[in-house]
Amino acid sequence: MNRKFMRAAIALSLAKMQSNCGGPFGAVIVCRGKIVGRGWNRVTSANDPTAHAEILAIRDACRRLKTFHLEACELYTSCEPCPMCLAAIYWARLKKIYYANTRHDAAQIAFDDAFIYREVSQPVSKRKIPMRQVLRTEALAVFQAWQKKPDKRHY
Repeated sequence: MNRKFMRAAIALSLAKMQSNCGGPFGAVIVCRGKIVGRGWNRVTSANDPTAHAEILAIRDACRRLKTFHLEACELYTSCEPCPMCLAAIYWARLKKIYYANTRHDAAQIAFDDAFIYREVSQPVSKRKIPMRQVLRTEALAVFQAWQKKPDKRHY
């Protein structure tokens, strides 16, 4: 753990919050001792509910490194990742996460993810947003075509 990188994430969160980019969240991705990705909350400035600091840092690092796997990288983020960001971190295969504020600290300033943490553990039938499965057979045909595709790029 390098405090310099955590301070970079925290400084990014403060600077971008003060310039009205979005909420008080910043993240950097580090590979071999160098920052290769930066992200800050842009939810309100981009009108994009998925524009969280960690997601944008992952996108930046992947673009710069020309890869979709970040196994050699670590994430430094100013706050414990929300469920969406945590899922993206797993998909990107980051090797370690360092965070400053907790999700409980975030809840104290009206960024409360507790509902989502509870919701994803519910069976589909009990979730607040109704979900209904349709046209599975047609969609499975696409999966079967993927399975047979000889030039697919695994991820």
